[in-house]
Parts: sequence; structure tokens; C-alpha cells
Amino acid sequence: MKKVKLDIVGLSYSQTQSGAYALVLGEVNGRRRLPIIIGAFEAQAIAIEIEKMTPSRPLTHDLFKTFAQIYNIEIREILIYNLVEGVFYAKLICTDGTTTQEIDARTSDAIALAVRFNAAIYTYEFILSSAGIVIEGNDFLFLENMDSLSKEQGTEDISSIPSSNYKSLSIEELNQKLQEAIAEEAYEKAARIRDELNKRNSK
Repeated sequence: MKKVKLDIVGLSYSQTQSGAYALVLGEVNGRRRLPIIIGAFEAQAIAIEIEKMTPSRPLTHDLFKTFAQIYNIEIREILIYNLVEGVFYAKLICTDGTTTQEIDARTSDAIALAVRFNAAIYTYEFILSSAGIVIEGNDFLFLENMDSLSKEQGTEDISSIPSSNYKSLSIEELNQKLQEAIAEEAYEKAARIRDELNKRNSK
């Protein structure tokens, strides 16, 4: 199967919905974006490493990196290999220089480790085709330091629009709301709408 290389291009959160974060991965040299909803701990672990902050004590992912490197184990790449009912599945491709092993991992943990090992992130074309969002024009996403996000920059509260409400909308209305969410950079909301569209298309 064809693999597609991804970069981390965005990380945002809802000011009013506790624990809801959207990690946005982008196709290298392409316009497709893959929003993944992750937890607060994993979002913090990713942001801290990208922002090159040094916590007072090692985080779990830092401990994993140190442990692996002591035994000469490197993570070569991260592969998001499946998507089942809105849940992304990933694995770590690891090597000790002589043998290569694949280790199953939550996608958020895998990416938190990828940024620490400078490992490439890949997914399969079929996942990006079914779950990706196409960015039109010259829209540009950037990673924001979570500590510096102001209240004015907060993404729309997706709890104010329950997922159940999307079921009453037509496919045309969902597509329109999806484009509006993308234009507003409300990627958490866009991910929920995308999931509803995928459910309709799979029937």
C-alpha cells in the first residue's frame, strides 16, 4: 500500500471543553490535513517537545526515549496504519541496528515519541483519502505554543454543537459546515463533521 509522509502542522484546543485537543497532521507537499482528537496529556507532551521546553522532571515519553537509547533502540518511523469507527491505529517501527520490530501504540503516544526521536510520520493513502480534509487556496496552519494561546484565539466550543445534531443535517449541509469549520480553523469541529460524513458514506 502507498504510504504518505505527514508533518505536524497544527495543535489547538477548545477553551471551554476540557480535554478536547485537535492535532492536525499535514500531507508533505500536499493540501490534505488529517485532524486527530487527542487527550490533554498527549497534547502537552507533543507541544513541550516541539517548543523545546525542559520539564523539571522527565515526562513519560522522555523516560521512554532515555530507556530506549540506553539499549541502543531507535524509532525509525511512525505509521498510522488503520482507521476503525473514528479511531486511528498506529505502530512504532523500531530498530537496534540489526533487527527491526513493530510495536502497537496509541496514535497520540506514537507522535509524542516521533517528535522526540525525529522520526518520520506516515499513513496510508486510503486513510488520508477517507479521513483527510482538503485545504483550498493558500490557507496556512501553524503550531501555536499552548501556553501563549489567548482567549480570543480559542477554537469554537464543539460542545455547543452536539454531534447528535449533525445527524439531522443533509450531506450538502454537512459539507457546507465542514468548509466553514475549515475556514475558521475550527479543526475539532471539522473532525466531528468529517466523522459524520464518513459514517454516511460507509452505509
